[in-house]
Amino acid sequence: MTTHDVRSFAAPLRAPTDTLSGANNAPVAPSTPMPAAKPSDPNFSSGPCTKFPGWSVDHLVNAAIGRSHRAKEPKAKLKAVIDRSKAMLGLPEDWLLGIVPGSDTGAVEMAMWSMLGARPVTILEWESFSKDWATDAIKQLKLQDAQVKKAGYGDLPDLASVDPAHDIVFPFNGTTSGVRVPHMDWVSDDREGIVICDATSAAFAMDMDFRKLDVVTWSWQKVLGSEAAHGMLALSPRAVARLEGFEPDRALPKLFRMTKAGKINAGIFEGATINTPSMLAVEDVLAALDWADSIGGGAALIARADANFAALDTWVQKTAWIDWLAADPATRSTTSMCLKIVDPAFRQLQADEQAAFCKALVKLVESEGAGFDFNGYRDAPAGLRIWGGATVETSNIQALIPWLEWAFATQSSLTFSLKDTAA
Repeated sequence: MTTHDVRSFAAPLRAPTDTLSGANNAPVAPSTPMPAAKPSDPNFSSGPCTKFPGWSVDHLVNAAIGRSHRAKEPKAKLKAVIDRSKAMLGLPEDWLLGIVPGSDTGAVEMAMWSMLGARPVTILEWESFSKDWATDAIKQLKLQDAQVKKAGYGDLPDLASVDPAHDIVFPFNGTTSGVRVPHMDWVSDDREGIVICDATSAAFAMDMDFRKLDVVTWSWQKVLGSEAAHGMLALSPRAVARLEGFEPDRALPKLFRMTKAGKINAGIFEGATINTPSMLAVEDVLAALDWADSIGGGAALIARADANFAALDTWVQKTAWIDWLAADPATRSTTSMCLKIVDPAFRQLQADEQAAFCKALVKLVESEGAGFDFNGYRDAPAGLRIWGGATVETSNIQALIPWLEWAFATQSSLTFSLKDTAA
């Protein structure tokens, strides 16, 4: 293999079983042999996430396809999603929960467009999606009393400095950084503002203190491993009071309107969706809830995510070349598990070279069918992001780890041999 540029390792690689060529075309063999066993489910995407164990299309045979979502039976299915989700999460009885369009993004923006502007707002930004919420508040809603508290990937902003008189917008778990809030003590019980929480990669996988929250959003495609495009929007009585007592000075598209004549549109929270839902997707999330009930409900879902994190953490703690992106152990996500490569030779690469290295490492594993879609998020520092939500079996996390070792050794042999050649 001939190279004139160290970055050429990002180009298509030879088959992983080929002998690699180092300086002067001398053969370089990776120090770690290719594993024999593969994960039984190699899907580690952070969204859409893998299906629950045992899932098949047979779970969809009773879907109300071809029926109006306004008809009695289909509407009952929609209401069942609401009621069962509320119960499994342990939402307070006096909260409302509805199915809304646009996945979690639609749910967050629905809340922001409808509720913000009544008082100053603080947006907490430490990863890509929270950056989007800050952009919405500052550049799109043009809120004059908005402030953004930022932290880089791997860290959290200063939570203790949040003003309780402000509204707050934040992600419970930063899906693209693998950094979550360690607790909710920083939110005052006597707060004046409302708290809008993007919980898309936390709901069903992490304990959440709903007393400290007023709006909670998530999507079916994350921890439950169901289909995308549908969001869930949960409202506390304080959030309902904001909706009924505040009229924003902006146009609200139909998809964002939650009130009629100054009162909450109760139908949204009884299964009368604003727009047409996919009844196939509805059946799929009902199947996921059936599975969750069969293993023990919400507590069992959290325990499965915790076990997946523990399995990966055991390996990280004893492996020199890898570490968690989250600096504080208390903030490490148990779902979107983000890792950084800390090998000294890797850290000497330029940012684009690091990104190419990680992409090539993932490609090696994917080419063997041993793991898919676990590269770091495109805006995050180069690294790996392995989904550990409740639908992932811990045995599959454990089976992936030897492939990560093999791919790192293989890609390192190629990359740093090429650097020697280029030098």
